[in-house]
Amino acid sequence: MQPAAVPTDRNSDIATAVVATMRQLGVLGLPRNYEIFYEALSGSNHELSLAVVSLSNRPTQEDLDHIGRTFFPQNHGPAIVEHAREMVAKELEDIAALLRSERTHIEKYGRILDETSSGLSNRSLLSQDLLQKIAGAMSAATSSTLDHNRQVAGTLSEKTAELESVKSKLEEYKRLADTDPLTQIWNRRAFDKEITRIYNSNRGILFNALILADIDRFKDINDRYGHPVGDRIIQIVAEIFQTSIRADMFVARTGGEEFALIVEGASEDATYQVAERIRVLIEQTPFTSSQTGMNYGTVTVSMGICMASEADSPEDLYTKADRALYRSKVSGRNRVTRHSTMAGRAGKGWLLYKKD
Repeated sequence: MQPAAVPTDRNSDIATAVVATMRQLGVLGLPRNYEIFYEALSGSNHELSLAVVSLSNRPTQEDLDHIGRTFFPQNHGPAIVEHAREMVAKELEDIAALLRSERTHIEKYGRILDETSSGLSNRSLLSQDLLQKIAGAMSAATSSTLDHNRQVAGTLSEKTAELESVKSKLEEYKRLADTDPLTQIWNRRAFDKEITRIYNSNRGILFNALILADIDRFKDINDRYGHPVGDRIIQIVAEIFQTSIRADMFVARTGGEEFALIVEGASEDATYQVAERIRVLIEQTPFTSSQTGMNYGTVTVSMGICMASEADSPEDLYTKADRALYRSKVSGRNRVTRHSTMAGRAGKGWLLYKKD
């Protein structure tokens, strides 16, 4: 498949190329299809672009949905879960049928044992010939039962492996559903669960802090260089967050250009140092195009910090960290503000908070 050429003007809307390519390939104008071609033609996801290029000149909807489930599982969750449910139901029915067969076979074997026992109890009728027949019948029944048991064990092993495969796929879906597809860090869904977890115990409240970050003047970046460049800058910022923190820290992309970092087991001063180190790293990172060498200028972030012990709930913690972030914005950007240092710690109130 050869997609339509992407407009070279950096300010051109990529939507034109997406619509042209979908029309050229005879693809239905469904939102989920548009999402695939937008991401592929923007070049922000190399593996997705390769998957789209490998499609035939007339891709089927099944082919496109397979790509969608692979790269955008958060939008295909119900279908994935329903497919897994059907597989589990089938495997369980097969296992139930197998167990019913096993029960029938055991009952048959039990009847043979009862009949043999009855024959042995009547000593007056015992003879060498009869004993040989009884031994033969017992041997045949036992051998048949053992063979059947081995078959049942083998089949159960296969069914167990198939169910483990379904479990593994569901776990992978859960991981992907909690992952931001652009940056490959946690998404807002995962963040909401993690911040709620803090308030499940007193220890969580005492030993956790929230850092919120927002890329400064991001709308200007998108307007000047285009959304693909903006997406690449978001990816680089996310990578800086992920590589400059401890492995046990939780970082998520919670919005377009917004990030959240949950720090556990650190004082407010130590949390501030974490935020300040990340802020400086982002400010000092050169943001240039690897293809054209174009320099997009300095990128900075504003941050806000709130300790979990300063808030009454997950919502309150987020609100207070957001107030601190807002204070960083209105104070000149490219800085870190602690909620604990804000005079009066008043909220935004009537102020209109417009992210930039």
